[in-house]
Amino acid sequence: MPLRRDHSDPLPLFVHLAEANGSTSPTHRPTRLGLAVIDYKEVSGILTKPKGFMAGYDFTINPYSGCAFGCAYCYAASFAPDERSADTWGRWVTVKENALDLLKRSRRDLRGKSVYISSVTDPYQPVEKQLELTRDILRELIHHQPRLVIQTRSPLVARDVDLFKQFEVAQVNMTVTTDSEDVRRAFEPGCPGNQQRLEAIAEVCAAGVQSCITMTPLLPVVDAEGFATRLLATGVKRFIVQPFHSKKGQFAAGTKDTATPLIEQYNWTGAGYIAVRDVLRRRLPQLGEGKDGFAPV
Repeated sequence: MPLRRDHSDPLPLFVHLAEANGSTSPTHRPTRLGLAVIDYKEVSGILTKPKGFMAGYDFTINPYSGCAFGCAYCYAASFAPDERSADTWGRWVTVKENALDLLKRSRRDLRGKSVYISSVTDPYQPVEKQLELTRDILRELIHHQPRLVIQTRSPLVARDVDLFKQFEVAQVNMTVTTDSEDVRRAFEPGCPGNQQRLEAIAEVCAAGVQSCITMTPLLPVVDAEGFATRLLATGVKRFIVQPFHSKKGQFAAGTKDTATPLIEQYNWTGAGYIAVRDVLRRRLPQLGEGKDGFAPV
C-alpha cells in the first residue's frame, strides 16, 4: 500500500536509521512500477557541478538515476552507467536513497546559487509519488534558498506548490513537446498526456509560482496556431523551444537512436521546425531558444 503522509508533516521520508554509519532508508520501497524495475543505492554526492548545456547553473540535483518515462529521444540515456542500461532506458530507476542525508550534511553555501532539478532524470516520475524524495529535498533546500529551477513533464509537480512558494526565486518548467496525442504516444508512450501537463502548469502558474513551458525538443505539430493558443491559455508567460538533435555526444543535447526513425516517419524536417517556431515566436510573449532559453532564473 503506498505510503501517505500529510504534506505539512515536517518529517522527511528517510527518517529511520538503518545502519550504524547514519545512512537512512525509506519506510516503503517499491521494487517495480509499471515496466520499470526500482532499486536503491547510496551515492557519493548529490550536488553536481554541471558542464556543457547546463554549465550556466551552479549545481544540478538528480534524486534518481534512470527514468521510467523512457522517451524515445531522451539524451539522458547516454549518461547511463553501461551499454545494457542505455539499451533498457525507461525500464529501470535507481533511487539515490542517501540523497537527503547528503544534502543535509553538505557544507556548501547554496544561498543565491542556481540549482537545476533535474538534468538527467525526471524528479516527478512515477516512483516520486510514493517515495516523495524530491519533495523532501525541496523541503531541505528551503532553508538554503538557492535560485531554483524544476524541470519535469509530470503533472505531479503541482503537488509541491506549497514548497515552491517558500523559495525567494523558483521556476517550474513543464515540458510539452507537441499538440498531438498521436505524436506524443509515438515518442513518449510512458508519459502523461499533453492536456494533463498543460493543466498542471496552469495550476502552478495560478498559484503565483514563476512558470515556463519547454518545447524541448519540439516534435511534429499539427496546428501551430492552435498550439500557441493552448499554451497561452495556461497563463504562462515564459517559453523555450529547441529543435530535435540527432547528433549524440557527452554533455550535448543529443538524442537516442530510437527516435530517428520516428522523425523520418513523421517527415519532421528542419523546415517544419522553423515554420512552427516562427508561429510560436510571433504568438508567445517570451520565447527563448536552445541553451540561451535555459539560462538560470
